[in-house]
Amino acid sequence: MDIRILAAIAAGVAFVIAAVLYKIFIPVLRKVKLGQKILEIGPSWHKCKEGTPTLGGLFFTLAALVAIAAAYAFGKDGGLGITPLALVFGFALLNGLIGFVDDYVKLFKKRNKGLSAGQKLVLQFLAGALYLWFAVTYGNCDTDITLPWGGVLRCGVFYYVIMLLAMTYITNCANLTDGIDGLAGSIAFIIGVTFFIFGINGGGAEMAILSAAVCGALAAFLIFNFHPAKIFMGDTGSLFLGGYAVGLVMLTGSEFILLPISALWIMEGLSVVIQVISFKLTGKRVFKMSPIHHHFEKCGWSEVKIVAVFSLVTALFCALAYWLMSMNAANTILQ
Repeated sequence: MDIRILAAIAAGVAFVIAAVLYKIFIPVLRKVKLGQKILEIGPSWHKCKEGTPTLGGLFFTLAALVAIAAAYAFGKDGGLGITPLALVFGFALLNGLIGFVDDYVKLFKKRNKGLSAGQKLVLQFLAGALYLWFAVTYGNCDTDITLPWGGVLRCGVFYYVIMLLAMTYITNCANLTDGIDGLAGSIAFIIGVTFFIFGINGGGAEMAILSAAVCGALAAFLIFNFHPAKIFMGDTGSLFLGGYAVGLVMLTGSEFILLPISALWIMEGLSVVIQVISFKLTGKRVFKMSPIHHHFEKCGWSEVKIVAVFSLVTALFCALAYWLMSMNAANTILQ
């Protein structure tokens, strides 16, 4: 079956399932009061969001899973590979599971900070190490980092250290981005569209199907998450999306693409690092608040404006990433 038809099936199934789940469960979650607790350190005007249902990421994850299974059922006889699908989605699920445990602790154990930073990092390092082993052993990865302009960095055993740190950092940065209505979902949607376009233009059917399924589910989620949000994705969703994007980059065999494809996430993370270091060393803050989207909120930007501007920046970096992926693919063919 044609890859575009399979992708349309994946996107359509994911969208319908996610939309139905949100229509059913948002009122249920409100009724049982499984809502977001707003931290005191957040912007004061976010207090009105307290009680908004969370766990939205659980539903778009389930919808994407069913959609990928449906697409595979239709496309397996045409050569659609199970290994890339299982590797990438499995890694995303592992990260989503870590986020789900964190959300569970917040919602049911009433510990507002969830898992400790150390607990999260240990679990994420284990998930990343497991993924890297499978990706190198059974997937499209080796211990070299291919540069888009030609040439290769032969990293050997250091590949695992470099990639494990990068994967964990970027996944956590995706989590930091989930601070205002529609932001994390919009950025991940644009990243997914980029991978989908690359997938149908030579990047591989598996990449196109994975991206179509996640984008379809995210499209339904964003209907309910744009300002004013009726549901939040929680750590379940943000860590799943970070793992999905990182896993797909590894699928391309172009690890260098992690930098532009996740540039906005990296900026969010760096703003926190800079803020903490500056305050510890000088007692002064560089930003009015971090992550940086809160700085712009403090400057008077509306949530809608922040989402629009950050999405545009993401789209520009994704265009750069697409160009670099295309260069790398062309260089691989020439070699």
